Amino acid sequence: GKGNLNPKTVSMVKDLVKEGAVEALRKCFSSRMEFGTAGLRAAMGPGISCMNDLTIIQTTQGFCHYLEESLGNLKERGVVIGYDARAHPPSGGSSKRFASLAAAVFISRGVPVHLFSDITPTPFVPFTVSHLGLCAGIMVTASHNPKQDNGYKVYWENGAQIVSPHDKGIAKAIEENLEPWPESWNTEEALKSPLLKDPYQDINTQYFKAIQKHCFFFHRDINKSSEVKIVHTSVHGVGHAFVQSAFKAFDLHPPFAVEEQKDPDPEFPTVKYPNPEEGEGVLTLSFALAEREGATVVLANDPDADRLAIAEKQESGQWRVFSGNELGALLGWWMFRCWKQQNSDAAAVKSLYMLSSTVSSKILRAIALKEGFHFEETLTGFKWMGNRARDLLNQDKTVLFAFEEAIGYMCSPSVLDKDGVSAAAIAGEMVSYLAMKKTSLSQQLTAIYTEYGYHISKNSYFICHDQDVIRSLFERLRNYSGKKDSYPTECGRFSISAVRDLTTGYDSNQPDNKAVLPTSKSSQMITFSFANGGVATMRTSGTEPKIKYYTELCAAPGNSDVTQLKKELDDLVDAIVKDFFEPEKNKLQPKPE
Repeated sequence: GKGNLNPKTVSMVKDLVKEGAVEALRKCFSSRMEFGTAGLRAAMGPGISCMNDLTIIQTTQGFCHYLEESLGNLKERGVVIGYDARAHPPSGGSSKRFASLAAAVFISRGVPVHLFSDITPTPFVPFTVSHLGLCAGIMVTASHNPKQDNGYKVYWENGAQIVSPHDKGIAKAIEENLEPWPESWNTEEALKSPLLKDPYQDINTQYFKAIQKHCFFFHRDINKSSEVKIVHTSVHGVGHAFVQSAFKAFDLHPPFAVEEQKDPDPEFPTVKYPNPEEGEGVLTLSFALAEREGATVVLANDPDADRLAIAEKQESGQWRVFSGNELGALLGWWMFRCWKQQNSDAAAVKSLYMLSSTVSSKILRAIALKEGFHFEETLTGFKWMGNRARDLLNQDKTVLFAFEEAIGYMCSPSVLDKDGVSAAAIAGEMVSYLAMKKTSLSQQLTAIYTEYGYHISKNSYFICHDQDVIRSLFERLRNYSGKKDSYPTECGRFSISAVRDLTTGYDSNQPDNKAVLPTSKSSQMITFSFANGGVATMRTSGTEPKIKYYTELCAAPGNSDVTQLKKELDDLVDAIVKDFFEPEKNKLQPKPE
């Protein structure tokens, strides 16, 4: 099969050899990409540490083998494969090519493959797994990473991203199936196989039908007659056509599209990073279009359309970019308000659930306490919320909403992952409703905080490339008074009321001091609760050389002196940085401004 090897990656390697680029070669060939619960994420290029034809084939062979062993009826049910618009001309790699190679591997083993004939948003893959009852899904995307990267994201038969131990099982199966199977390179033959189906038309119809259930019929008239003007950008990714369709499904006026960014472009020419979490820079063109059209709200998707950022023009003429936590509060409030209008039965609220991750705002907890529904916290990442949502749905519970602070929202149980397309339509509907009530998103957010208590958060990180420094920083917190499990009882002037350490499994709030959430020895994560209503989590990042912190001050309803609350949180963060991070001693680099 070596004759079929990609000539572009071969010539890239030859060039590196010619130039004597030892470091670059070592980087490409020294260590294999690690397959984790998020699948793969790496640069496209030659070598086993990059995303290329061979590593995609090897990964898929491992995944296919693992599925054959785990699920008896893989050949009856099959898998779905989707891809975004990424491409890397120097190495010839692209999401579409990688998806075809993955399809060829499954087809060579007699497995039916639903391969999308065109780009789709990431949420279409988990939707298809659930909708068609498939064994698994693969999405080839690197979401909002830099343009040279790509990724391989995996969904299990329950429609959620994989969690441990599947990642270990797949990684082991990849190592055991590195030699390409005879048929694996044969994409031409595979694409003619009767086992290959194209779900594009069907899923495009079914998805919008499914999210329409969340467009409440009594809002359709408001949506139709709404005067509000909204701008949308898909930041050179896949979102444009799908968000236009979602607005149509909700009878909303189509949003104004940012012309320079609406067509997929793997070069992402108008932005430094294609990540709407970076706020202002990514939204510059959107604000300009909004000013020209007289629009007051901007919606932005990341390139694979599973996240959503929102900004609103303030009375002052300034634009306010909402944080993921603020949008979680607004969407959570809206989803519950709409649910309540449809469910007059007082007992129904008892089987209603909302979820968020442990580093996200606790605002849903406050709303749940007052309104009588259930709130649950999961570990960081949508894989945990998706799997927990599936468990609850299997028990006939209603999962209304889930979110994480990294601008990810799940507004419909038909996608058990974050979905920026349905969230955009639901946000459009909420904006139309508020405009009719002569109010704004900012004013509504204040109303939520007034009713349920202010929740003010401040998140950031330090950069640290030295694993030993990171380890000793966290170990110092675990042995604060010199004994094991002796955590700090105060930080500066702030008294600590509880500690939960999800690296070791310690939780002072539990009767036996054992944490309820799953623990992981391979990553650092400690959460401190403070007597003043503050919560702070320190954790390491799985994908970057960072120590992140997430802090929030949860005030009781009635305490609405925002200036005072912000100062209290600032003081708390300063104390945590000074006493717990010790940036000078540990030579930590602050987040670049």
